[in-house]
Amino acid sequence: MRITVTVDGTTYTDEVEPRQLLVHYLRETIGKVGTVIGCDTSNCGACTVHLDGQSVKSCSVLAVQVDGSEITTVEGLARDGRLHPVQQAFHDNHALQCGFCTPGMIMQSIDLLAENPDPDENAVRHGLEGNLCRCTGYQNIVRAVRDAAHKMRPGAGPDAERVEHSPSHAVGGE
Repeated sequence: MRITVTVDGTTYTDEVEPRQLLVHYLRETIGKVGTVIGCDTSNCGACTVHLDGQSVKSCSVLAVQVDGSEITTVEGLARDGRLHPVQQAFHDNHALQCGFCTPGMIMQSIDLLAENPDPDENAVRHGLEGNLCRCTGYQNIVRAVRDAAHKMRPGAGPDAERVEHSPSHAVGGE
């Protein structure tokens, strides 16, 4: 089956097998290896991407289902050599150890902040409960998400970037 999809701002048209998972399409066909294969059962969230502006676990979506869609991967977040504010907050707050869960955590955190721009600790923990980390104990991840929320508030400074659910956000538009 032939699909056409926009990933990180670039349009791809490819033949895919009817049962190919989106995570395998992203990694093997177009080379977006920042999207991690964790469990293939949608339990861990490591493979989270944005599909038309909403976070999804790409191991639970077939590639044929995304025909005509816009996808953003962790690799499509940086702009002009600068990390997305959530990526920067994860770096600044040491919110990773092995880094395996980090791409999915970042993608889910962006979705969380789009829905709740000022989450408290419990809201962050609840918003990330479908994404598992086996290394960190989540303390620094929660701190990073709250730090990003603070920095992304309107008027927070020149580096602030407001995240909204819209087609332009799905491809990282400003």
